[in-house]
Parts: sequence; C-alpha cells; structure tokens
Amino acid sequence: MNPLVQLAAEEAENPLVPPIPELVIGLIAFVIVFGFLAKKLLPNINKVLEERREAIEGGIEKAEAAQTEAQSVLEQYKAQLAEARHEAARLRQEAQEQGATLIAEMRAEGQRQREEIIAAGHAQIEADRKAAAQALRQDVGQLATDLAGKLVGESLEDHARQSRTIDRFLDGLDDAATKAEAAR
Repeated sequence: MNPLVQLAAEEAENPLVPPIPELVIGLIAFVIVFGFLAKKLLPNINKVLEERREAIEGGIEKAEAAQTEAQSVLEQYKAQLAEARHEAARLRQEAQEQGATLIAEMRAEGQRQREEIIAAGHAQIEADRKAAAQALRQDVGQLATDLAGKLVGESLEDHARQSRTIDRFLDGLDDAATKAEAAR
C-alpha cells in the first residue's frame, strides 16, 4: 500500500477515541464494579455514617443534658450557700446579742456584789468603830476614875457614881470635839 493511503487510513482513526469493542467492554466492567459497590459497599458506608451522625447528635444531647444538670446543681449550691451565709449571719447576730446580754448580766451581778461588799465593809467599820469607842470609853472612864480618886482623895468605887462621872466626862469631850469640828 501506498504510504499516502496508509497515512489517510491512520488519519481516520483518532487515537483519543477508543475502539468500540473496547468501549463496550469498559462500560460493562464499569457497570459491574459500580453495581458491586452500590450493593455491598455503599450500605456499609451509609450505615457507618448514620451511626456516626447519631453518636454525634447523642453526644451533643448528652452534653446539653449534662450542662443543664450542672447548671441546676450550681444553682442549688448557690442557694445553699446563700442560705448558709444567712444562717451564719443570724447565728453571729444571736451570739452578739447573747454576749451583750451576758455582759450586762455580769456587770449587774458585779455591781450588786460590789455594793454588798461595800455595805458589809461599812457595817464592819461601823461595828469596829463602835466597839473601839466602847472599849476606849471604858478605858478612859477607868483612867479618869482612878485619876479622880487620886485627886479627890476618896475612892470612887461606887459603880453608879463612877458611871455618871465617866458619862459626864465623855459627853464633855464629845461636845468639845463637835465644837472644834464646827469651828473648822
């Protein structure tokens, strides 16, 4: 054959377009592979994707439920904390009131005891002063009687006379002390 005819025959065949029998065999193989994938592999892929979607949605729902529960627990804790603070403030106030009452009672008791001690001290001082005055009066009276007996030269052993003399003498001393005090 002539090289030109051969060249023309080759030109009629396009290298980019496959021959028809090859194209038919390739199409049949593609349909078989595609059918196999559609029947066997695609349901498994869809099943896995569905499970994954459900797991994600379930996880989101669980997270939302956990967040809601955590929020309610937080609010309960806040309420309990506020109640505990209120209770602590009330107890602190009660303790302060009780302390103030106790202090007032203790002060009143201390004041009462102080007044009793002072009154008992005054009574004891007054009793001691009277006893000392009586003892002094007796001693001074005895000394005065002895001195008067020596001066008069006669015995003043008569008890009634002795008592009158002593009383007159001491009354005179008391009057003199009162006048001296008034003069100051």
